[in-house]
Amino acid sequence: MSEAPSRQYYKHNHLQQLRGFCYAAQSGSISKAAERMDLSQPSVSLQIQALEREFNTVLFERRGPHIKLTPAGRVLYELAMPLVEGMEKLPEHFSARFSSLDSGYIDIAAGESTLLYLLPSVLSEFARRYPGIRFKLHNVTGRDGMKLLRSDEADMAVGSMLEVPDDMLYWPTHTYDPMLITPCDHPLTKLNEHMDLKAISEYGLILPPHHLSTWRLVKLIFQQHGLELKVSLEAGGWEVIKKYVGLGFGVSIVTSICLTGEERDLAAIPLNDYFPRRTYGVVIRKGKFLTPQVQRFIETMDPHFFERTGTPTESDILPGLRSAMATGLAESSSP
Repeated sequence: MSEAPSRQYYKHNHLQQLRGFCYAAQSGSISKAAERMDLSQPSVSLQIQALEREFNTVLFERRGPHIKLTPAGRVLYELAMPLVEGMEKLPEHFSARFSSLDSGYIDIAAGESTLLYLLPSVLSEFARRYPGIRFKLHNVTGRDGMKLLRSDEADMAVGSMLEVPDDMLYWPTHTYDPMLITPCDHPLTKLNEHMDLKAISEYGLILPPHHLSTWRLVKLIFQQHGLELKVSLEAGGWEVIKKYVGLGFGVSIVTSICLTGEERDLAAIPLNDYFPRRTYGVVIRKGKFLTPQVQRFIETMDPHFFERTGTPTESDILPGLRSAMATGLAESSSP
């Protein structure tokens, strides 16, 4: 007996099934996946059930309206998401290959220090090379940047990471030194090469908000040396901190990324003997399909990035994408 037409449709339309599955995995909800695809919830449920029958496994744990990937579901998601994203980004790939990257769009999540100090020169050079590509810059904390990456509202993030979540990849591209900044006439400037933490601990520090990683790192280093951390002022943003150090409200421990050489009222003293160097780099969700536009941007940041990290580029991925498309077309047209 032949299968009903609806069952044939869900069996052969693999791309639609995988899209419904991946959207449900991202949102943790079949109804949200259906809304994103402009389909009914039962339609997406049938797509997922068809995949479960095909692979003879359970892809989601169902807890009322909420769902969670099983171990098998996680494996399929990591395999399928690059294909789904590749199909969705196909117009940009086509434009990239036949229009010399004359158009496209890049969403970047980054913190204030990255946006102020690291990205301007990169963006300027990229815009000179590819004037038709547009940007959206999200000024966010690290935590909010991860949310944007997980929901695919950002293609990539650029920043510094001390702890890398299991679902993210982080590749450092720039390294900066830890620095003590003080007013030019501050007593600590006389110590210079003989600087030690005990001398610094006698003065109030100006630090970023305590929920950020800089505060936690400074506190940890002081504790390891048996010293009390005295914070005279909590301020958001390196520019604000530099301003109030210059006004004499305290001293601060910063990363050299924020020092432009134009700070005439500040003295800067290296603290490499006590604090680690800080890296900034590219953050991408695992399994994320990188468009040619994003790849060219990353190469503008670090020309040897893909060679150094072994990350596949579009020239590596497109043959597999074409094969998947051909397979999907053949299955969709089969009786």
